[in-house]
Amino acid sequence: MTTGSTTGYQTRLIILLTLSFGIVFLDRNAFSYLAPFIAQDLQFNNTQIGLLTSALSFTWALSAYLIGRLSDSTGKRKSLLLVAFVAFSLSSALSGLAQGFAMLFAARLIMGFCEGPILPISQSLVVLETTERNRGNAMGVMQNFGSNFIGSFVAPLLVVAIATHWNWRVAFFVCAVPGLIVAALMTRYVREPQVQTLKAGETATMGVFAMLKVRNIWLCVLTCCAMVAWMVLGWAFLPLFYTGVRHMDPGAMSQLMSVLGISAAAFSFVVPRLSDRFGRRPVIVLFCLVGALVPLAALYFQGSTLLLGLLIFLGWSASGTMPLLMATIPAETLPLRYLASATGLVVGLGEIIGGVSAPTLAGRAADLYGLQAPLYIQAGCAILAGVVALGLKETAPARVGAAAPVAG
Repeated sequence: MTTGSTTGYQTRLIILLTLSFGIVFLDRNAFSYLAPFIAQDLQFNNTQIGLLTSALSFTWALSAYLIGRLSDSTGKRKSLLLVAFVAFSLSSALSGLAQGFAMLFAARLIMGFCEGPILPISQSLVVLETTERNRGNAMGVMQNFGSNFIGSFVAPLLVVAIATHWNWRVAFFVCAVPGLIVAALMTRYVREPQVQTLKAGETATMGVFAMLKVRNIWLCVLTCCAMVAWMVLGWAFLPLFYTGVRHMDPGAMSQLMSVLGISAAAFSFVVPRLSDRFGRRPVIVLFCLVGALVPLAALYFQGSTLLLGLLIFLGWSASGTMPLLMATIPAETLPLRYLASATGLVVGLGEIIGGVSAPTLAGRAADLYGLQAPLYIQAGCAILAGVVALGLKETAPARVGAAAPVAG
């Protein structure tokens, strides 16, 4: 920690950043929940739906690293966040104006670039302004609670209701408003953290190849690739599978999708806290493997919708591993001044390899073999992530006895 932040400021910061990242995912996930409406209105096939999902992930990945690195080198975090929030809110409105594939594709590209740096910069603020004792828990709540309570629980209920009552374009317009409100709150309540003093031999930023030589970083990248693919495939294809294969009405679909948000919000406390106590590696391995329950339950469980929702709730607990992979382990592996760059690298490569390629390939597989194919791919991603995570070096202070970086 580099500042003498008061407990009150730390609490306000976590609450605001948690809320703000929730608004990011309200905008990001809105497309997935609106996909059945958009596909019917604009006559899109599954491949096009996959490409639109991939478009946002691609530019999200680029800006996560590039702007995250810029924030590390300049020390400007608050100002970059403000620009990002205003810009992605406007791009949400642009999505609602789209008349065809090309315009919607462009809007998704713009939105991804604007949203990408928000996570690495926000996580760097958490680390710089809070204590080390409960770092995993603080970072997990900031990344997962708001994003999933708002983006995965509130969002499907809200945007599907708006699209059903009016149309999908109005839903995009409504989603543009909260980001502007958050930008105004940040202007008033968030400050620029003090810049760390360089130690002997340190530079303001660390290169990509230097970071990828560190075992935990490249293993976090590989695991993140699989888990981002697992998560994005769930957002993109579960709504289509529920309505197209299981023949649920939009209301039932939105309720089941909202279970993802309830689960991730609940486990945003549970998974990081367990990792603080029992270690990062065993918790990540266990919950990644549990993630296979989501697609397998959707594919094979034939009981009541209530019990299906319970299985989905348990399986989506794997989302709690994401802040550990994207931010907590990098923060405990490298010097903290590189955190935004390291987080941006893990997020960026995870989004490009997992978030860009997986939806496009899965969309093509769905057109060729049916909507079951993306769910089989999703299950495989969860299992692969659990296996790769076995190679991580433990970094939790409670397990290694220190909070110092463990690079190597």
